[in-house]
Amino acid sequence: MEIYQKESFKDSFKIYLDIRMLRILLLGIISGFPWVLIGSSLSLWLKEDGLSRSTVGWAGLIFTVYAFNYLWAPLIDRIRIPWLTNKVGHRRGWIITMQLIILLSLVLWNFVDPTTNLTLVISIGLIIAIASATQDITVDALRIEQIDANEGKAMAAGAAMAVVGWWTGYKLGGVIALFTAEYFENLGIEDYWQTTFLILGAVVILMNIALMFVHEPLQTDRQSKQKQTDKMIQSKLGSSNPITAFIAYITGTIGGPIISFFKKNGFSIAIGILGFVFLFKIGEAFLGRMSIVFYKEIGFSKGQIAIYSKGLGWITTVVFTLLGGVMAMRAGTIKTMFFAGGLMAL
Repeated sequence: MEIYQKESFKDSFKIYLDIRMLRILLLGIISGFPWVLIGSSLSLWLKEDGLSRSTVGWAGLIFTVYAFNYLWAPLIDRIRIPWLTNKVGHRRGWIITMQLIILLSLVLWNFVDPTTNLTLVISIGLIIAIASATQDITVDALRIEQIDANEGKAMAAGAAMAVVGWWTGYKLGGVIALFTAEYFENLGIEDYWQTTFLILGAVVILMNIALMFVHEPLQTDRQSKQKQTDKMIQSKLGSSNPITAFIAYITGTIGGPIISFFKKNGFSIAIGILGFVFLFKIGEAFLGRMSIVFYKEIGFSKGQIAIYSKGLGWITTVVFTLLGGVMAMRAGTIKTMFFAGGLMAL
Protein backbone atom coordinates (compact mmCIF):
# COMPACT_ATOMS: atom_id res chain seq x y z
CA MET A 1 0.00 0.00 0.00
CA GLU A 2 2.85 2.37 0.85
CA ILE A 3 4.59 1.61 -2.49
CA TYR A 4 1.39 2.41 -4.37
CA GLN A 5 1.07 5.79 -2.67
CA LYS A 6 4.67 6.70 -3.52
CA GLU A 7 4.16 5.75 -7.15
CA SER A 8 0.88 7.62 -7.27
CA PHE A 9 2.53 10.76 -5.85
CA LYS A 10 5.34 10.41 -8.40
CA ASP A 11 2.86 9.95 -11.22
CA SER A 12 1.16 13.20 -10.21
CA PHE A 13 4.34 15.08 -11.08
CA LYS A 14 4.60 13.47 -14.53
CA ILE A 15 1.74 15.58 -15.82
CA TYR A 16 4.04 18.63 -15.64
CA LEU A 17 6.04 17.09 -18.53
CA ASP A 18 3.09 17.59 -20.93
CA ILE A 19 4.07 20.01 -23.74
CA ARG A 20 0.92 22.02 -22.98
CA MET A 21 2.34 22.83 -19.55
CA LEU A 22 5.32 24.50 -21.24
CA ARG A 23 2.93 26.69 -23.25
CA ILE A 24 1.01 27.58 -20.09
CA LEU A 25 4.33 28.41 -18.40
CA LEU A 26 5.16 30.81 -21.23
CA LEU A 27 1.75 32.49 -21.00
CA GLY A 28 2.28 32.93 -17.26
CA ILE A 29 5.63 34.62 -17.89
CA ILE A 30 4.01 37.01 -20.36
CA SER A 31 1.33 37.82 -17.76
CA GLY A 32 3.71 38.35 -14.84
CA PHE A 33 6.41 40.43 -16.52
CA PRO A 34 4.47 43.76 -16.67
CA TRP A 35 4.33 43.75 -12.85
CA VAL A 36 8.10 44.21 -12.92
CA LEU A 37 7.56 47.47 -14.77
CA ILE A 38 4.82 49.04 -12.63
CA GLY A 39 5.77 47.29 -9.40
CA SER A 40 9.44 46.85 -8.58
CA SER A 41 10.93 49.11 -11.26
CA LEU A 42 8.51 52.02 -10.93
CA SER A 43 8.67 51.91 -7.13
CA LEU A 44 12.47 51.99 -7.00
CA TRP A 45 12.66 54.57 -9.80
CA LEU A 46 10.44 56.98 -7.86
CA LYS A 47 12.21 56.24 -4.56
CA GLU A 48 15.71 56.73 -5.97
CA ASP A 49 14.67 59.96 -7.65
CA GLY A 50 13.89 61.36 -4.21
CA LEU A 51 10.11 61.01 -4.08
CA SER A 52 8.47 60.19 -0.75
CA ARG A 53 7.22 56.81 0.43
CA SER A 54 3.63 58.10 0.38
CA THR A 55 4.04 59.18 -3.25
CA VAL A 56 5.24 55.68 -4.15
CA GLY A 57 2.25 54.28 -2.26
CA TRP A 58 -0.23 56.51 -4.07
CA ALA A 59 1.34 55.50 -7.40
CA GLY A 60 0.39 51.92 -6.52
CA LEU A 61 -3.28 52.75 -6.98
CA ILE A 62 -2.81 51.99 -10.68
CA PHE A 63 -2.87 48.31 -9.67
CA THR A 64 -6.58 48.53 -8.87
CA VAL A 65 -7.39 48.07 -12.57
CA TYR A 66 -6.43 44.40 -12.19
CA ALA A 67 -9.27 43.93 -9.72
CA PHE A 68 -11.86 45.10 -12.25
CA ASN A 69 -10.61 43.78 -15.59
CA TYR A 70 -13.42 41.21 -15.62
CA LEU A 71 -15.81 44.10 -16.33
CA TRP A 72 -14.47 44.55 -19.86
CA ALA A 73 -13.54 40.89 -20.42
CA PRO A 74 -16.71 40.21 -22.52
CA LEU A 75 -15.79 43.06 -24.88
CA ILE A 76 -12.28 41.65 -25.32
CA ASP A 77 -13.79 38.29 -26.15
CA ARG A 78 -15.99 39.92 -28.79
CA ILE A 79 -13.93 42.66 -30.48
CA ARG A 80 -11.56 41.49 -33.20
CA ILE A 81 -8.20 43.12 -33.86
CA PRO A 82 -8.01 44.09 -37.57
CA TRP A 83 -5.58 41.90 -39.55
CA LEU A 84 -3.94 40.36 -36.46
CA THR A 85 -6.97 38.22 -35.56
CA ASN A 86 -6.98 36.58 -38.98
CA LYS A 87 -3.20 36.12 -39.00
CA VAL A 88 -2.40 34.83 -35.50
CA GLY A 89 -5.78 34.22 -33.84
CA HIS A 90 -8.14 36.21 -31.62
CA ARG A 91 -6.33 35.61 -28.31
CA ARG A 92 -2.81 36.07 -29.59
CA GLY A 93 -3.86 39.12 -31.58
CA TRP A 94 -5.03 40.86 -28.40
CA ILE A 95 -1.91 39.83 -26.47
CA ILE A 96 0.39 41.20 -29.18
CA THR A 97 -1.57 44.47 -29.33
CA MET A 98 -1.30 44.95 -25.56
CA GLN A 99 2.40 44.05 -25.64
CA LEU A 100 2.98 46.72 -28.28
CA ILE A 101 1.22 49.30 -26.09
CA ILE A 102 3.45 48.29 -23.17
CA LEU A 103 6.54 48.53 -25.40
CA LEU A 104 5.57 52.01 -26.59
CA SER A 105 4.96 53.08 -22.97
CA LEU A 106 8.46 51.95 -21.99
CA VAL A 107 9.92 54.04 -24.81
CA LEU A 108 7.92 57.06 -23.60
CA TRP A 109 9.18 56.53 -20.03
CA ASN A 110 12.69 56.90 -21.41
CA PHE A 111 12.02 60.60 -22.10
CA VAL A 112 10.29 61.51 -18.81
CA ASP A 113 11.75 62.73 -15.49
CA PRO A 114 9.48 61.83 -12.51
CA THR A 115 10.75 64.74 -10.40
CA THR A 116 9.50 67.28 -12.95
CA ASN A 117 6.56 65.44 -14.50
CA LEU A 118 5.26 62.86 -12.03
CA THR A 119 1.73 63.01 -13.46
CA LEU A 120 2.93 61.87 -16.88
CA VAL A 121 5.02 59.08 -15.36
CA ILE A 122 2.02 57.75 -13.41
CA SER A 123 -0.27 58.18 -16.43
CA ILE A 124 2.05 56.05 -18.56
CA GLY A 125 2.19 53.54 -15.70
CA LEU A 126 -1.62 53.45 -15.70
CA ILE A 127 -1.60 52.74 -19.44
CA ILE A 128 0.80 49.83 -18.82
CA ALA A 129 -1.46 48.56 -16.02
CA ILE A 130 -4.59 48.72 -18.21
CA ALA A 131 -2.79 47.02 -21.12
CA SER A 132 -1.44 44.35 -18.78
CA ALA A 133 -4.82 43.75 -17.11
CA THR A 134 -6.45 43.51 -20.54
CA GLN A 135 -3.71 41.16 -21.70
CA ASP A 136 -4.37 38.95 -18.66
CA ILE A 137 -7.94 38.40 -19.86
CA THR A 138 -6.76 36.86 -23.12
CA VAL A 139 -3.80 35.08 -21.52
CA ASP A 140 -6.17 33.33 -19.10
CA ALA A 141 -8.57 32.42 -21.90
CA LEU A 142 -5.78 31.05 -24.10
CA ARG A 143 -4.31 29.15 -21.14
CA ILE A 144 -7.65 27.51 -20.33
CA GLU A 145 -8.16 26.57 -23.99
CA GLN A 146 -4.93 24.55 -23.94
CA ILE A 147 -6.68 21.88 -21.81
CA ASP A 148 -10.05 20.17 -22.27
CA ALA A 149 -12.74 20.83 -19.67
CA ASN A 150 -12.89 17.14 -18.61
CA GLU A 151 -9.16 16.90 -17.78
CA GLY A 152 -9.36 17.57 -14.04
CA LYS A 153 -5.76 16.72 -13.15
CA ALA A 154 -4.39 18.60 -16.15
CA MET A 155 -6.46 21.63 -15.10
CA ALA A 156 -4.92 21.54 -11.60
CA ALA A 157 -1.42 21.12 -13.02
CA GLY A 158 -2.08 23.87 -15.55
CA ALA A 159 -3.18 26.24 -12.79
CA ALA A 160 0.03 25.51 -10.87
CA MET A 161 2.15 25.97 -13.99
CA ALA A 162 0.41 29.29 -14.73
CA VAL A 163 1.37 30.52 -11.26
CA VAL A 164 4.96 29.32 -11.74
CA GLY A 165 5.05 31.17 -15.06
CA TRP A 166 3.62 34.36 -13.56
CA TRP A 167 6.17 34.42 -10.75
CA THR A 168 8.93 33.54 -13.20
CA GLY A 169 8.00 36.57 -15.30
CA TYR A 170 7.79 38.76 -12.19
CA LYS A 171 10.73 37.46 -10.15
CA LEU A 172 13.28 36.70 -12.88
CA GLY A 173 12.11 39.78 -14.78
CA GLY A 174 12.86 41.69 -11.59
CA VAL A 175 16.35 40.17 -11.48
CA ILE A 176 16.98 41.44 -15.01
CA ALA A 177 15.61 44.90 -14.20
CA LEU A 178 17.51 45.36 -10.94
CA PHE A 179 20.87 44.08 -12.17
CA THR A 180 20.55 46.12 -15.38
CA ALA A 181 19.70 49.30 -13.47
CA GLU A 182 22.61 48.74 -11.08
CA TYR A 183 24.96 48.09 -14.00
CA PHE A 184 23.98 51.31 -15.77
CA GLU A 185 24.18 53.23 -12.48
CA ASN A 186 27.74 51.97 -11.89
CA LEU A 187 28.64 53.07 -15.41
CA GLY A 188 27.72 56.61 -14.38
CA ILE A 189 24.62 56.89 -16.57
CA GLU A 190 22.44 59.54 -14.93
CA ASP A 191 19.05 58.32 -16.19
CA TYR A 192 19.87 54.66 -15.58
CA TRP A 193 16.25 53.62 -14.95
CA GLN A 194 15.08 55.16 -18.22
CA THR A 195 17.82 53.25 -20.04
CA THR A 196 16.84 50.07 -18.19
CA PHE A 197 13.29 50.37 -19.52
CA LEU A 198 14.63 50.13 -23.07
CA ILE A 199 16.31 46.82 -22.19
CA LEU A 200 13.06 45.60 -20.65
CA GLY A 201 11.35 46.60 -23.89
CA ALA A 202 13.63 44.15 -25.70
CA VAL A 203 12.37 41.43 -23.33
CA VAL A 204 8.80 42.31 -24.36
CA ILE A 205 9.78 41.80 -28.02
CA LEU A 206 11.25 38.36 -27.21
CA MET A 207 8.01 37.41 -25.46
CA ASN A 208 6.02 38.25 -28.57
CA ILE A 209 8.27 35.98 -30.60
CA ALA A 210 7.87 33.16 -28.05
CA LEU A 211 4.07 33.64 -28.11
CA MET A 212 4.01 32.25 -31.64
CA PHE A 213 4.84 28.81 -30.21
CA VAL A 214 1.58 28.77 -28.21
CA HIS A 215 -1.13 27.00 -30.16
CA GLU A 216 -4.40 28.77 -30.95
CA PRO A 217 -6.88 27.57 -33.60
CA LEU A 218 -7.41 30.33 -36.19
CA GLN A 219 -10.86 29.08 -37.21
CA THR A 220 -13.47 28.90 -34.43
CA ASP A 221 -17.25 29.08 -34.24
CA ARG A 222 -17.10 31.78 -31.53
CA GLN A 223 -18.09 34.63 -33.86
CA SER A 224 -20.98 32.78 -35.49
CA LYS A 225 -22.40 31.82 -32.07
CA GLN A 226 -22.14 35.43 -30.92
CA LYS A 227 -24.05 36.59 -34.00
CA GLN A 228 -26.75 33.99 -33.38
CA THR A 229 -27.15 35.30 -29.83
CA ASP A 230 -27.46 38.87 -31.16
CA LYS A 231 -30.17 37.83 -33.61
CA MET A 232 -32.11 35.98 -30.89
CA ILE A 233 -32.03 39.03 -28.58
CA GLN A 234 -32.98 41.36 -31.44
CA SER A 235 -35.94 39.15 -32.39
CA LYS A 236 -37.22 39.36 -28.80
CA LEU A 237 -37.03 43.16 -28.99
CA GLY A 238 -39.65 42.99 -31.74
CA SER A 239 -37.97 45.20 -34.37
CA SER A 240 -34.88 45.38 -36.55
CA ASN A 241 -33.04 48.71 -36.73
CA PRO A 242 -29.61 50.11 -35.79
CA ILE A 243 -30.73 50.92 -32.24
CA THR A 244 -32.06 47.43 -31.47
CA ALA A 245 -29.00 45.92 -33.19
CA PHE A 246 -26.75 47.92 -30.86
CA ILE A 247 -28.81 46.96 -27.79
CA ALA A 248 -28.63 43.30 -28.82
CA TYR A 249 -24.87 43.57 -29.30
CA ILE A 250 -24.25 45.12 -25.88
CA THR A 251 -26.69 42.78 -24.13
CA GLY A 252 -25.20 39.69 -25.73
CA THR A 253 -21.62 40.80 -25.15
CA ILE A 254 -21.78 42.12 -21.59
CA GLY A 255 -25.15 41.17 -20.12
CA GLY A 256 -25.18 37.57 -21.36
CA PRO A 257 -22.04 36.33 -19.57
CA ILE A 258 -22.96 38.16 -16.35
CA ILE A 259 -26.52 36.75 -16.33
CA SER A 260 -25.17 33.28 -17.13
CA PHE A 261 -22.64 33.53 -14.28
CA PHE A 262 -25.28 34.50 -11.70
CA LYS A 263 -27.80 31.91 -12.98
CA LYS A 264 -25.24 29.12 -12.84
CA ASN A 265 -24.01 29.88 -9.33
CA GLY A 266 -26.91 31.70 -7.66
CA PHE A 267 -26.71 35.28 -6.42
CA SER A 268 -25.12 34.61 -3.01
CA ILE A 269 -22.43 32.24 -4.29
CA ALA A 270 -21.71 34.50 -7.28
CA ILE A 271 -21.17 37.52 -5.00
CA GLY A 272 -18.99 35.36 -2.77
CA ILE A 273 -16.85 34.26 -5.72
CA LEU A 274 -16.39 37.85 -6.92
CA GLY A 275 -15.51 39.00 -3.40
CA PHE A 276 -13.03 36.15 -3.01
CA VAL A 277 -11.32 36.95 -6.31
CA PHE A 278 -11.07 40.64 -5.37
CA LEU A 279 -9.81 40.15 -1.81
CA PHE A 280 -7.70 36.99 -1.88
CA LYS A 281 -4.47 38.59 -3.15
CA ILE A 282 -5.05 42.32 -2.85
CA GLY A 283 -2.89 42.52 0.28
CA GLU A 284 -0.05 40.70 -1.43
CA ALA A 285 -0.29 43.04 -4.41
CA PHE A 286 0.27 46.16 -2.30
CA LEU A 287 2.77 44.49 0.04
CA GLY A 288 4.87 43.36 -2.91
CA ARG A 289 5.21 46.92 -4.15
CA MET A 290 6.10 48.53 -0.83
CA SER A 291 8.43 45.80 0.41
CA ILE A 292 11.03 46.70 -2.21
CA VAL A 293 10.97 50.31 -0.98
CA PHE A 294 11.50 48.99 2.56
CA TYR A 295 14.50 46.90 1.44
CA LYS A 296 16.04 49.95 -0.21
CA GLU A 297 15.47 52.18 2.83
CA ILE A 298 17.25 49.81 5.22
CA GLY A 299 20.32 49.72 3.00
CA PHE A 300 20.11 46.82 0.56
CA SER A 301 21.48 47.37 -2.95
CA LYS A 302 19.54 46.57 -6.12
CA GLY A 303 21.80 43.55 -6.70
CA GLN A 304 21.10 42.17 -3.22
CA ILE A 305 17.36 42.65 -3.67
CA ALA A 306 17.61 40.86 -7.02
CA ILE A 307 19.40 37.85 -5.51
CA TYR A 308 17.52 37.38 -2.24
CA SER A 309 14.03 38.75 -2.87
CA LYS A 310 13.70 37.92 -6.55
CA GLY A 311 16.06 34.98 -7.15
CA LEU A 312 15.57 32.95 -3.95
CA GLY A 313 11.94 34.07 -3.83
CA TRP A 314 11.45 32.60 -7.30
CA ILE A 315 12.93 29.23 -6.29
CA THR A 316 10.69 29.05 -3.22
CA THR A 317 7.62 29.99 -5.22
CA VAL A 318 8.26 27.43 -7.96
CA VAL A 319 8.85 24.54 -5.54
CA PHE A 320 5.78 25.16 -3.38
CA THR A 321 3.51 26.03 -6.31
CA LEU A 322 4.27 22.70 -7.99
CA LEU A 323 3.63 20.97 -4.66
CA GLY A 324 0.38 22.93 -4.36
CA GLY A 325 -0.65 21.71 -7.81
CA VAL A 326 -0.07 18.10 -6.76
CA MET A 327 -2.02 18.72 -3.55
CA ALA A 328 -4.92 20.11 -5.60
CA MET A 329 -4.88 16.98 -7.77
CA ARG A 330 -4.93 14.67 -4.76
CA ALA A 331 -6.98 16.59 -2.13
CA GLY A 332 -9.15 18.85 -4.31
CA THR A 333 -9.10 22.55 -5.11
CA ILE A 334 -11.24 23.81 -2.20
CA LYS A 335 -9.20 22.09 0.53
CA THR A 336 -5.97 23.28 -1.07
CA MET A 337 -7.16 26.88 -1.29
CA PHE A 338 -8.23 26.94 2.36
CA PHE A 339 -4.89 25.47 3.38
CA ALA A 340 -2.89 27.91 1.23
CA GLY A 341 -5.06 30.88 2.29
CA GLY A 342 -4.39 30.07 5.94
CA LEU A 343 -0.65 29.94 5.32
CA MET A 344 -0.79 33.28 3.46
CA ALA A 345 -2.63 34.89 6.36
CA LEU A 346 -0.01 33.58 8.80
